[in-house]
Amino acid sequence: MNTQRAAFILCFFLISCTSAAPEQPEDRGRHLRSPGERALIAAWGTLGRPYRFTGEGPQVFDCSGLVRYSYLRAGIDLPHCTTDLKQMSRVVPSRDLRKGDLVFFDENGRKYSHVGIYAGKNRFIHAAAARKAVRVDSLLDPYWKERFLDARRF
Repeated sequence: MNTQRAAFILCFFLISCTSAAPEQPEDRGRHLRSPGERALIAAWGTLGRPYRFTGEGPQVFDCSGLVRYSYLRAGIDLPHCTTDLKQMSRVVPSRDLRKGDLVFFDENGRKYSHVGIYAGKNRFIHAAAARKAVRVDSLLDPYWKERFLDARRF
């Protein structure tokens, strides 16, 4: 009986120590109020998935495909196009960013050619063609800081 109880306790401990998204402990156990927060949770689950132009999940993504996929998981159907996403959303001052807001960039001289999902603490999740995967980057990184256009919300 003691061996079974010890095995049960060990299994319970191992299961309770696993975490799908260690980057977001502040969301654990909280009621998520906004679709943006729910979309962000979905985006966390795609980290490391490969980049593919026109990919919109669940196994491969491009930047706007990641946004579309994540927001679909939150119950909102969005287009798979950065310029359409821009037109459907309203500008948010950078100082008022919330988790789940969209952040837009100018890459290769093309305005609104890249989009990501704001993850808090100056981080964003995006499908990066140059690095071939869904990843987290900092808005303070010189590359992204120089190319940042604006943040938007639905």
